[in-house]
Parts: sequence; C-alpha cells; structure tokens
Amino acid sequence: MKRILITGAGSYVGTSVERYLQEYNSSQCRELYRIDTLSLKEDGALEYNFAPYDAVFHVAGIAHADTSGVSEETKKLYYSVNCDLAEATAKRAREMGVKQFIYMSSVIIYGNSAPAGQHFLITEHTKPAPANFYGDSKLKAEEKLKKLNTEDFHVAILRCPMIYGRGSKGNYPLLASMAGKLPLFPKVENERSMLYVENLAEFVRLLVESGEGGTFYPQNREYTNTSCMVELIARAKGRKICLCKWMSPFVSLAAGMPGKPGKLANKAFGSLTIDQSLSRRKFDGYQIYSLERSIEKTEK
Repeated sequence: MKRILITGAGSYVGTSVERYLQEYNSSQCRELYRIDTLSLKEDGALEYNFAPYDAVFHVAGIAHADTSGVSEETKKLYYSVNCDLAEATAKRAREMGVKQFIYMSSVIIYGNSAPAGQHFLITEHTKPAPANFYGDSKLKAEEKLKKLNTEDFHVAILRCPMIYGRGSKGNYPLLASMAGKLPLFPKVENERSMLYVENLAEFVRLLVESGEGGTFYPQNREYTNTSCMVELIARAKGRKICLCKWMSPFVSLAAGMPGKPGKLANKAFGSLTIDQSLSRRKFDGYQIYSLERSIEKTEK
C-alpha cells in the first residue's frame, strides 16, 4: 500500500485526485492507496508528521488569475506561496524521509499561448519564458525544488496544460456556458493541449507507483481547438451548435484590437500544444479517456 499526502486541502486538483484514488481502491476491492490531505494555510502546518508517507503531492498554491494591474504586495504573495512554500514543504518532506515529492507546475512557465492565427508547439528544446509573475513564480519553484532532488528523494514536476473536468474553474465553464446558449459559434482552426482531470489522476497514480522524479508533461491523447470543444460540449448537453467559417474574420479582427477585447480573443482562440512524444516518454496508458468521452463525463 502507498501512503500519499496531498498538500493543498480543498483544491480542485487535489480533491479530484483523492476521489479518483479512492474509487480506484474500491474498483480493486482493496486499499492500495491511503490518502490524507493537509492545509498549509494554518500556522504550524509544516510541523505535521510527514514520516509515514511514500509521496507528497503538492498542489497548494495561488492559481492563475488576471495578472494585470496587481500590486507589488500581491506579486510577493505569489512568490511566497507558489515558490517559497513549495520549497519549505519539500524540505520538510525530505527531512522526514519521504521518498517522492510531486509538484504541480504549469505550461504557463513557457509564456502565453500564441495569438489567434499563430501556433506554439512546446518541444524538449523550448526554453521557459514566463510572461508574468505567476509563470515566473512557478518556474522559480521548479528551480529550487530540482536542487533538493537526491538518490533518496525524487522530485517530480508536472508541467500541465489547461485542466478541466466536472467542477473545474477557468476557461472551461465559460466555454460550457456558450455551448449551452449560442446557436452559432466561430469555426477557428487553433490548436490546444488540454488535460482531463481523471487522466491527470491516473498519471499521478502511475507516477507514485514508479517513485520516479523528473519533469513530466501529461496531456490528453489528442489535441483540440476551441470550436471543437464548444461543439462537443453542446452535443453532451443535447444541443446542436453551428460552427461558422464566415465568423472567423471577426475573431481575427477582435484579436488585433488593443486592450481587453484583443486579450480575450487571443486567450480564447490562441494556440499552445505540447509535443505528444514528451507526454508519453515515461508513462503510456494514463490517457484513459478520449476528449469526447471526458466531456461527456464532465457534463453528465
């Protein structure tokens, strides 16, 4: 049996992985994984006894939000939580004999997605280039954590694309809302890597079983695009939505506008993909659910 401590109690990813592993236990009719959660918001949280655990899955952090116009104090908070707290937690885990520390990073360390009409493919040769302090706080954490890696303490870093699933936040609920209301939607040929939360959970399970460290790029087995996502979500809701090529020029026009309209258009219809070979380099078989099936499960 593997004992896993999830630091970041109540987080979407942490809760989803915990539920998945508990359901996996039930499917196998035995307790293969014992999971505990720890909130790091409380004073003295790092005095917790990490010794019984085989792995720590660190998901505590401040999530990506609008980074424009924030104060220097807020920026410092991002670095304190996303970077310094991660390092302190890993040090505590190593001191107490934990063998594996899994850190939830993000492809945000490579910067923003390419604007609408352009493409951005992350390969093994792509250098991190954070576009803002959120991405930089994640990258700084990676750099500090890698220095803690030893033969007896394996640091695993997960550079994930956009994660979605039932109850997720971020862009997916917005797409779902549009899919549930609009009769028409632009047909745009952008390209995105995405990660269904249960595919992520299976990846984490396999990673814990292996005990390995390194940098990993989990994603779904297929790329998608914004128009395809909206169409699949509408279908899962029992609706039909018409994808219209004639609307594409309006997307290009909006993407070229200054300020918020351009930012929103490029965020929705930009491109960012991870080379699939990076995602299958160590583990193959975690991509249990196809894009279509994952959306059906999310919307049911």
